[in-house]
Amino acid sequence: MWPRHASNGMKNNFQIIIIIVFILLAILGVLVFSGAIPIGEDDKTLGQGTVVMWGTVNGNVMAPLIEDFNTVNSTFVVQYVEKNRDTFDQDLLEAIASNKGPDMFFLSDDLAFRYADKIIIIPYQSFPLANFKNTFAGAGEVFLSSNGILAFPLFIDPLVMYYNRSMLDSSDVVTPPMYWNEFMNTATTLTKRDESNKILKSGAALGHYSNIAHAKDILATLFMQMGNPIVTEKNGVPISDLGDPNFNLSTALQFYSDFANPLKSNYSWNKSFPNSNVAFSREDLAFYFGYASEFLSLINQNPNQNFSVAPVPQIKDAKFKLTGAKVTGVAISYFSKNYNTAFIAASRMSTGDFAKKLAEALFVAPVRRELLATKPSDAYSPTFYNSALYARSWLDPSEKDTNDIFRGMIDGVLSNNLSIRESIRDAGARLNLLLLK
Repeated sequence: MWPRHASNGMKNNFQIIIIIVFILLAILGVLVFSGAIPIGEDDKTLGQGTVVMWGTVNGNVMAPLIEDFNTVNSTFVVQYVEKNRDTFDQDLLEAIASNKGPDMFFLSDDLAFRYADKIIIIPYQSFPLANFKNTFAGAGEVFLSSNGILAFPLFIDPLVMYYNRSMLDSSDVVTPPMYWNEFMNTATTLTKRDESNKILKSGAALGHYSNIAHAKDILATLFMQMGNPIVTEKNGVPISDLGDPNFNLSTALQFYSDFANPLKSNYSWNKSFPNSNVAFSREDLAFYFGYASEFLSLINQNPNQNFSVAPVPQIKDAKFKLTGAKVTGVAISYFSKNYNTAFIAASRMSTGDFAKKLAEALFVAPVRRELLATKPSDAYSPTFYNSALYARSWLDPSEKDTNDIFRGMIDGVLSNNLSIRESIRDAGARLNLLLLK
């Protein structure tokens, strides 16, 4: 038996060693995230242990992807936990508050603002801004801030235009419109009314808010096509650009709302219609603006429907192309107890085969530029991939609250309670207040 004083000495030495190890690990973490130790292809020995990742993607879809990822990255393990989409935000906030949250999680663009103070912001010394822009399509830039990168982008779900081929064919419309002026004329041609001006078949679901799927996203896309980013960051503070007089947003809002005005020639939509995605599947609507991820659900709603997909129309003679998008990335929790491994796992998911396989499984587009260059050969994916390349998103501070802001902007015009300019100015002021919270 060891003498007691020797045992105590060994115990004290062991504790000292443990303390030193923790200090070294802490220093290593600081060096990694400050950029002093860059993370790259030679970082395999840095990833150790198990990290937990939360997301709303179906667990059955994720299981083989995570298994393959863990096989390739044998020094650490990622455990995926599927969470309910409707309660994800609340579940995550409660878990973080109780110090039981995940090490990393899927971050959608509409949660980036809300979680900016709950994630590890990756400094540009670790992942240079130029590398980010050369690697990822522009939609991924919603995760950029003045301080660094909020999340590694994974995939883009671009806004596209689905159209009923049979309705176009029967009206001798050879190709879907490329520009908004053409779209207005084509939608007018495809809208069928009876003698009392009641709409029987609609060419376009625009104008209202309540029964139009993605009404906010459609109008936001029109604003961004006018060159307005909706939200910008100045001196590290996000502010609303909706009220900026340098952008003529009145034209876009007027164009949108006219489709619900019975006095206009392009009147094509009213509140008697069901939700626009339902009307499209019933073949009562010629053009439906939806996301790439809706493709399979549209098929399932009406397997016999003869529809196809085209890019969202553009402003004729504009200097750039743009469509709206939803973007998802993987973020590292500020409260992770294994953030080095979480960093490595997140970066490899974004820059490796995982991102490609995930986009294919979800029928959306990858965010990496070199992956967008190689398009699947089916009839629909090329449109999704091309749209993703010029897609953009914006820093939405609160999906629910901005839904109310955009609803109020549209309804204010339709009810004649506010002028076009007053509606936009009011929306800009409300958005600024929301950004200050």
